[in-house]
Amino acid sequence: MITADRMAEVDRNAAALGVPRAKLMESSGNAVARVVREHAEPGASVTLLCGRGNNGGDAFVAARFLDEFDVRVVLLGRPETISTEIARDNWAALQTAEIQTRQVRDGSAFRPGDSSVGTDTERDGDTSGSADAAESDGPLADADVVVDALLGTGVTGALREPAATAARAVNRAGERGATVLSVDVPSGVDADTGESAGVAVEPDAVVTFHDTKPGLRERAAADEFAVTVADIGIPEAAERFVGPGDLRPLGRRRDSHKGDHGEVLVVGGGPYTGAPTLAARAALRAGADLVRVAVPASIAREVQGFDESLIVRPYDGDRIGSETVETVLDLAEEQDTVVLGPGLGDAPETLTAVETFLDRYDGTAVVDAEATRLVPEVTTDATLVCTPHRGEFAAMGGDPSGDWETRAAAVESFAAGLDADATLVVTGPEDVISDGETTRISRTGNPSMTVGGTGDVLAGVAGALTAVVDPARGASLAAWATGRAGDTAAETYGDGLVATDLLPVLPSALRDDETGSGGTGGRSDGSEGGR
Repeated sequence: MITADRMAEVDRNAAALGVPRAKLMESSGNAVARVVREHAEPGASVTLLCGRGNNGGDAFVAARFLDEFDVRVVLLGRPETISTEIARDNWAALQTAEIQTRQVRDGSAFRPGDSSVGTDTERDGDTSGSADAAESDGPLADADVVVDALLGTGVTGALREPAATAARAVNRAGERGATVLSVDVPSGVDADTGESAGVAVEPDAVVTFHDTKPGLRERAAADEFAVTVADIGIPEAAERFVGPGDLRPLGRRRDSHKGDHGEVLVVGGGPYTGAPTLAARAALRAGADLVRVAVPASIAREVQGFDESLIVRPYDGDRIGSETVETVLDLAEEQDTVVLGPGLGDAPETLTAVETFLDRYDGTAVVDAEATRLVPEVTTDATLVCTPHRGEFAAMGGDPSGDWETRAAAVESFAAGLDADATLVVTGPEDVISDGETTRISRTGNPSMTVGGTGDVLAGVAGALTAVVDPARGASLAAWATGRAGDTAAETYGDGLVATDLLPVLPSALRDDETGSGGTGGRSDGSEGGR
């Protein structure tokens, strides 16, 4: 199964892999046409009721494959408001093919007994705007099959007008004996929950794409309709490999406030000053609103001097130890995520302090550098993201050898065997990210990133992202975006790249080149649809 949001991400990743969205729509429309043929004999009357998103675009395509039927395409809205270029192109193709189309701009045409259809326009001499036709739901009159392509999986909430009135008309057509086929999900039904906040289409069958949706399965079981899952050509790699589609959850609301997008505490330093600073600055560049750095007082001034945006919280001594763990735990209590490890070193008292911290901490922690070796033995209620390079993974007890597929299997098995709730990000030519159940691969990055400090940047980015999305997703995105930033920096610096070169390009690495933003800012409320 796949959720609506994840389906949108996979669709975008497929486009990034070179599978054009127009091709996916062509395959989807063909699949709809095949299911129509299963429910109707040649010559039957088929009306496709279409919204202005990609769901409607799928039906525009389907109409071109149904030349053995008496086909009519009804657009709910004006053609110039069709929301995507590929859907607009397929609407234009209907005009070229001289397929009968009609535009319905409000709900009056669907109300029984209401002949106020003056806002409708039609082609090819259609006369269904008459009062008699209006009494039998106007555009759906005498249809043997009604294809519901009003709204797709990307909508939630109650249907708004005129979609609500149109959905009621579809249901009346079904009561009269027409076969109702919904595209992807019945309009008005939440694809993830199966619930409807108001009126929803009641189909006889549904054709959905790539994989079934959680709510669709629930609804089909309750309402006893058939579901066809159509393969539309989305490659497995679109789910396996991290891509720009995974950026979708990072959109910000216009009414956001300070702190809404993450507060991160970096715990590091002692032997080193650069590592915790790199991690903290990376967390800021990756979108965290506030980043605090807990470091020994002996290096606090140097750390503060790197960046005035950092909030430095010094504690006594030259390194973290048993006497300072309580202070660090108090600092961590109010944070969304803790990044633990950059620059701490491997002194015995330091590792003991790290173990004590993890034993008592119950939030989300990104564990980096030498601290990762403790994870297989630690008992913790914390949710962990571990960012070892291959040598550190070996020190944890894992096997980093082999090609990426071999390493992916090894990392997944290792993560599954941990007592802690942990996601591993094992870096290499291909980064492997696994929580023991789901395993993703990131293919960004380059050999110039073997320079010291890039792992600290990764840890900071992971800290920022896991503050706003779930750990497995945040870890995957962190690996992908850090590698992407490294690729951009390498275009300028080549093998002279240093870790600080990644910082200024991290924001663009976390932005989708296609949409110009890091996300969509949320799902639609039902005003229009899409796949």
